[in-house]
Amino acid sequence: MEIPQRSSRTARSEEDRDGLWDAWGPWSECSRTCGGGASYSLRRCLSSKSCEGRNIRYRTCSNVDCPPESGDFRAQQCSAHNDVKHHGQFYEWLPVSNDPDNPCSLKCQAKGTALVVELAPKVLDGTRCYTESLDMCISGLCQIVGCDHQLGSTVKEDNCGVCNGDGSTCRLVRGQYKSQLSATKLDDTVVAIPYGSRHIRLVLKGPDHLYLETKTLQGAKGENSLSSTGTFLVDNSSVDFQKFPDKEILRMAGPLTADFIVKIRNSGPTDSTVQFIFYQPIIHRWRETDFFPCSATCGGGYQLTSAECYDLRSNRVVADQYCHYYPENIKPKPKLQECNLDPCPASDGYKQIMPYDLYHPLPRWEATPWTACSSSCGGGIQSRAVSCVEEDIQGHVTSVEEWKCMYTPKMPIVQPCNIFDCPKWLAQEWSPCTVTCGQGLRYRVVLCIDHRGMHTGGCSQKTKPHIKEECIIPTPCYKPKEKLPVEAKLPWYKQAQELEEGAAVSEEPSFIPEAWSACTVTCGVGTQVRVVRCQVLLSFSQSVADLPVDECEGPKPASQRACYAGPCHGEIAEFNPDETDELFGGLRDFDELYDWEYEGFTKCSESCGGGVQEAVVSCLNKQTREPADENLCVTSRRPPQLLKSCNLDPCPARWEIGKWSPCSLTCGVGLQTRDVFCSHLLSREMNETVILADEMCRQPKPSTVQACNRFNCPPAWYPVQWQPCSRTCGGGVQKREVLCKQRMADGSFLELPETFCSASKPAFQQACKKDDCPSEWLLSDWTECSTSCGEGTQTRSAICRKVLKTGVSTVVNSSLCPPLPFSSSIRPCMLATCARPGRPSTKHSPHIAAARKVYVQTRRQRKLHFVVGGFAYLLPKTAVVLRCPTRRFRKPLITWEKDGQHLVSSAHVTVAPFGYLKIHRLKPSDAGVYTCSAGPAREQFVIKLIGGNRKLVARPLSLRSEEEALAARKAGPKEALQAHKHQNGIFSNGSKAEKRGLAADPGSRYDDIVSRLLEQGGWPGELLASWEAQDSTERNASSEEDPSAEQALLHLPFTMVAEQRRLDDILRNLSQQPEELRDLYSKHLVAQLAQEIFRSHLEHQDTLLKPSERRTPPVAIPPHKHVSGFSSSLRTSSAGDAGGGSRRPHRKPTILRKISAAQQLSASEVVTHLGQTVALASGTLSVLLHCEAVGHPRPTISWARNGEEVQFGDRILLQPDDSLQILAPVEADVGFYTCNATNALGYDSVSIAVTLAGKPLVKTSRMTVLNTEKPAVTVDIGSTIKTVQGVNVTINCQVAGVPEAEVTWFRNKSKLGSPHHLHEGSLLLTNVSSSDQGLYSCRAANLHGELTESTRLLILDPPHVPMQLEDIRALLSATGPNLPSVLTSPLGTQLVLDPGNSALLGCPIKGHPTPNITWFHGGQPIATATATGLTHHILAAGQILQVANLSGGSQGDFSCLAQNEAGMLVQKASLVIQDYWWSVDRLATCSASCGNRGVQQPRLRCLLNSTEVNPAHCAGKVRPAVLPIACNRRDCPARWMVTSWSACTRSCGGGVQTRRVTCQKLKASGISTPVSNDMCTQLAKRPVDTQACNQQLCVEWAFSSWGQCNGPCIGPRLAVQHRQVFCQTRDGITLPSEQCSALPRPVSTQNCWSEACSVHWRVSLWTLCTATCGNYGFQSRRVECVHARTNKAVPEHLCSWGPRPANWQRCNITPCENMECRDTTRYCEKVKQLKLCQLSQFKSRCCGTCGKA
Repeated sequence: MEIPQRSSRTARSEEDRDGLWDAWGPWSECSRTCGGGASYSLRRCLSSKSCEGRNIRYRTCSNVDCPPESGDFRAQQCSAHNDVKHHGQFYEWLPVSNDPDNPCSLKCQAKGTALVVELAPKVLDGTRCYTESLDMCISGLCQIVGCDHQLGSTVKEDNCGVCNGDGSTCRLVRGQYKSQLSATKLDDTVVAIPYGSRHIRLVLKGPDHLYLETKTLQGAKGENSLSSTGTFLVDNSSVDFQKFPDKEILRMAGPLTADFIVKIRNSGPTDSTVQFIFYQPIIHRWRETDFFPCSATCGGGYQLTSAECYDLRSNRVVADQYCHYYPENIKPKPKLQECNLDPCPASDGYKQIMPYDLYHPLPRWEATPWTACSSSCGGGIQSRAVSCVEEDIQGHVTSVEEWKCMYTPKMPIVQPCNIFDCPKWLAQEWSPCTVTCGQGLRYRVVLCIDHRGMHTGGCSQKTKPHIKEECIIPTPCYKPKEKLPVEAKLPWYKQAQELEEGAAVSEEPSFIPEAWSACTVTCGVGTQVRVVRCQVLLSFSQSVADLPVDECEGPKPASQRACYAGPCHGEIAEFNPDETDELFGGLRDFDELYDWEYEGFTKCSESCGGGVQEAVVSCLNKQTREPADENLCVTSRRPPQLLKSCNLDPCPARWEIGKWSPCSLTCGVGLQTRDVFCSHLLSREMNETVILADEMCRQPKPSTVQACNRFNCPPAWYPVQWQPCSRTCGGGVQKREVLCKQRMADGSFLELPETFCSASKPAFQQACKKDDCPSEWLLSDWTECSTSCGEGTQTRSAICRKVLKTGVSTVVNSSLCPPLPFSSSIRPCMLATCARPGRPSTKHSPHIAAARKVYVQTRRQRKLHFVVGGFAYLLPKTAVVLRCPTRRFRKPLITWEKDGQHLVSSAHVTVAPFGYLKIHRLKPSDAGVYTCSAGPAREQFVIKLIGGNRKLVARPLSLRSEEEALAARKAGPKEALQAHKHQNGIFSNGSKAEKRGLAADPGSRYDDIVSRLLEQGGWPGELLASWEAQDSTERNASSEEDPSAEQALLHLPFTMVAEQRRLDDILRNLSQQPEELRDLYSKHLVAQLAQEIFRSHLEHQDTLLKPSERRTPPVAIPPHKHVSGFSSSLRTSSAGDAGGGSRRPHRKPTILRKISAAQQLSASEVVTHLGQTVALASGTLSVLLHCEAVGHPRPTISWARNGEEVQFGDRILLQPDDSLQILAPVEADVGFYTCNATNALGYDSVSIAVTLAGKPLVKTSRMTVLNTEKPAVTVDIGSTIKTVQGVNVTINCQVAGVPEAEVTWFRNKSKLGSPHHLHEGSLLLTNVSSSDQGLYSCRAANLHGELTESTRLLILDPPHVPMQLEDIRALLSATGPNLPSVLTSPLGTQLVLDPGNSALLGCPIKGHPTPNITWFHGGQPIATATATGLTHHILAAGQILQVANLSGGSQGDFSCLAQNEAGMLVQKASLVIQDYWWSVDRLATCSASCGNRGVQQPRLRCLLNSTEVNPAHCAGKVRPAVLPIACNRRDCPARWMVTSWSACTRSCGGGVQTRRVTCQKLKASGISTPVSNDMCTQLAKRPVDTQACNQQLCVEWAFSSWGQCNGPCIGPRLAVQHRQVFCQTRDGITLPSEQCSALPRPVSTQNCWSEACSVHWRVSLWTLCTATCGNYGFQSRRVECVHARTNKAVPEHLCSWGPRPANWQRCNITPCENMECRDTTRYCEKVKQLKLCQLSQFKSRCCGTCGKA
């Protein structure tokens, strides 16, 4: 805030200055209710002069966040001006924030415009100056506000969002992620950023794409694909995302309101990197607890605090390890305080006098010893009990509650143990065979080796490998074969036997030999003995027990053997073999003490692909088995060098890596590539390598590309691609852009001004297409029309020109240009019609006079003439002339098209210049739509063909062959009818459009009616007969008409003609009929149409024939067969009538309406004609109802009452003139009587009402009308209507009465207004919906009474899929929360499952009434599917199908059929069961190229739907038998074999090692034989046999002299001293310590004598005991650390090497004797003073003192 400047003259003290002011007034109301507002306080100046300082002060208030819906404070102030006109116009104002010049003025922008206006000079107090700051405007000035919401405060939030914090509540997390994506792993998690994190920034470089997944604390999950640059709100956290071609940047200010998982999606071939940085809140923090309860309730105890780990997210205490995870968290030390220091009222008071002793030990954790390990090897566990204990003064330890020890971590109660491997049998190499020919034996040593590699016991005898086996040498022996194999020579046998004998005790009984005794002699041959026991290890006690000898299996080891201690007196001893046999128990062969022996083989020279091993030969002392000097063994007896092949298996597949290519760029960032392929070595001797597929190499593939030369390039010119040439020939120009750019080290380009590029700029324009163009016509514009009105011509000129490669145009000979069509140089033109003389000129467009008719040819005719605008169904081979009569248009300019293609004259079709078209003989390909065009006017004519079976010929898709057409004609009528039924779209079930009478193809809209007409069964008989005659004449191949047949067909039309209007009416009529009646109606309507056509033809004939020529047709026309439902009785007229009538023209029936004289009610006989109302009186004896009808043939009359046929009897009679007489009428006779008149051409009906004494009468119907498709429905009152929405419903209420009854309409008993009424008492409801549903009543009333009839309207809703699917999804999750589920749909859905699974199928459906649901599987109802083994349950009223234990039979299509009265809906879903199986693939490559080891292994793969998966999935499936096949069994070429390298001659500083190199050949039998070196030299270079070794420096440890003896005391006069130890070369050069790590390191610390450590603990005498008996006495003493020489006290830590003596103890703990009354405590005088003797505890302890009282 501003403070006015004060001069030193006027400066006073604050007190003086404020003394002139009154006290500050109260604070005003806050300017805002939330979000930080301002409040002010005022004061008055009491002086007459002006006061110094300010009279107003401010403070912040309402510093709570506003709810999100309250909106921005500045926006509210702008919107307050929305209803104030600005320059005469209203605007919607939006705030303009962060104005740098004046942030505290109210500037607003009109929405949708660029208009910015300052609507107020100041914003309201408390408005933020800037959107991202807490600073606020007060009185139009911006005031600083700190994060503590105080004015003038500069306190800021730290990175963790803590106001004035030190940043300790969060930690900085930064790192880099490198994508490891592949085709199989398309996305990966980059980093999870937890709730509450702040200042997040991620930068992705590379082609891949970032996206977010979120999870709120409530568990709601979300995803954001980050598809475009912008700022989004993701789970209420603002996310700023920028997307560039090669990188993406993601920023979030935080704090995050959910856990965000940032993921990466694979989008490109190269890897991407993501760098990220954010501040993560330390959400688990230590929180100090309150003090625990006091350890004593009185007399002085102690209490502790502890620290608990607290989760800030969930606001609850969690396990301590959560807090240990953050190194920043330091666990507070427990605090200790005294408590309950008041004296205990009932004690002896010692605690009151000696309060809590600080040396009383704290409670501590105490553990029992670990239990025995659960396993002796291979990893077990052991446990112990840990409890919290407290030690009292006497040292008694008691268990207490665990909370008392919680100030230190609890010790673990379980730990792993004996995690080393169990001992295993290890078999050594086999010895050579004991014979050189034939069959022998070979041995090997088998040892039990523990995890340290030591020879031990404990291996199971059951798994021990055998140590002896037979062997056969292929060399034949030329001496008699021994029957038994020769036993092994002694050295080998001994070696195998003795190594075995070092047995260890195991849990199986076994012989355990002790060590051999010393030899019984010092020279010559003696004896050694040893004890051999049968022992067993008792595992539970880990002790060894001796057993009887027969408990141990196997041979008992020898307990005595011969020994040889060298020659006596320097002489060579001679042995008597017999003596030797006796002495040594039959040893056959005793050689010298030293002999050569094979000791296994050297390491294989190669790890794979074929190497060699050399047998190691050593000179051994046979007794001690120790190596001896080679000179002691006889050289001539040294065994031969023995080599063997090893590791012959082909090398595993590995990556072969080529060299890096040169860098693609010299600067910027270039790329280097190299070849990396997977290969394996088949055989080393052939040097044969096979390249394999990449997936065969298991290690990750090394990269094939790397960046290089990553530094900025100098600026250079970069030309863009040339643009296309400006011309295609004749010389053009092309341009390009040339820019000065610098390629940066990150691969991006920086565009620079042209002055930065020093080199000359490349060309930006060049010539192109420099060749001559082909010659072409150059056309001038059209001339004006040659006439000013009517028809004229236009012309234009053309020159032939050529453009040369120079770009110059030249005129050339016209023969060089392509021929020019006549039409391109002259054309007709048409102007307005010329005015006739004497008439004004009127401009009219052309007009075609079309005839809208349908023609059906019934008999052969040579030629037919038609006018366009109609449809013609014609017989083949007829000639057709089609005219196009035009007005106001010249006929020569008329054009014709067929099926959209322009028509020109040909041999078959003539296009005449006078506006007509002639087709010479119709054939199937002529069927189609012919269009005539006269300027803009167009008319069509459709031609279809009729086959010989009176069936329409299908229109050919292409030009069909005559054979096909012929075959179609020969088809029988039955087949034709079948075919017709399939085609029929209007009368059967076609599409909805067709059902409404609109065929899909407009040219076919009358096809079905014509087809019906042609097969019509109700034709007059003579017409059918004539047709039959015509067919037979055609079959007789008569090309000319037969005159007698012609005569018979006199009365038949050659071509039937009908108006299109009439056929359209029939189609419309049919479309409104219910589906089930449509076929019936169509028959009736087509029959009616046939009669009309026939009648009009006969009338036409009558007018043409002279009267004398008129005659009766040869066949009488029988009456039309009535379709049921149109007439209930059929009366035929006499033949005479028929004969006479046939002369008259045929006509439909018409009933004559006659107005008869008014009847008296009292008349006993009433006679009336139709159209009247009869009122029955009490005296009426007879009613006669007349019905007169005219028509030809004569109509048949029938009567109905109230819609039901009248039953004639004694009282109700039908008179000969068709009148109806009712005798003695009764009340039951009241109603509407209808007279129906019917003949072959149609019917007519009229009603008459018979009422009782003139009472109202209503014509009713008791039908139920169901309508699902018609657009309109009409019923009589009394019916029930069930209809779908959107149709028009008419309810007829025909009433009668004398006088005439008045009609009133009601809906649900409420009177309806006038808008609904229609004339004659009908009610029309348009476009009905569910709101129109209800009961509609019609009331008829006159002075004799009233009558009400009702119709109920029910609105149906056909089954349909609901818009919202939440309900069924909730139903599915409630039915089976963890089961896979799928919703059916009309198009079908799919769910893929494993076998044995269960699935839920949902059928979402809505409708009224509620649809009934039926499930199907494979087209069969699911109820019948139980036989197929489908386990299912239908739930939720059929909406859910649960299918259990799925198998291959369960898969397939499932469908649900929903049905109600309004319709049905089928929805589908399919289940696919995926299964695993084994597949045997092609053979692998041969494992060797030669020798005897080559095999091919067929490859076994586990497949799921032809895709290879982990073999574990096929574990339960039967594995096919896979047998390896031998291959490449042939001799190998000679190859070099090498032994292992010898030991190096020097251990460091450079030495030499050697090896033997031989040329060997491996045979197909597997034997390797040496050959001459020349054979190997031809194939491969000889390997080296000498190489340098141990080239590393010779290093040693060096050290400094010992330092002073001044370390910590570790005993009496003992301290520690140190020295430096470092690594150096022998020349004294210092090296890092790792270089000497192989050498033993000298010690760097040692103990030493120090005078400062001559210290010891000194104790004083114990104080007097506080009690003489009982349990409460204690005493204390002083304990201190003192120097031995000076006897002065020193710091206690110097004595810490020895245990500190106790400083207090219990004393006089003896029971107090009761017989003698004496005091047992020193404080009895105090007890007496305090008057505590009344209390029993003190009374007993102070018996003496209290007794005196």
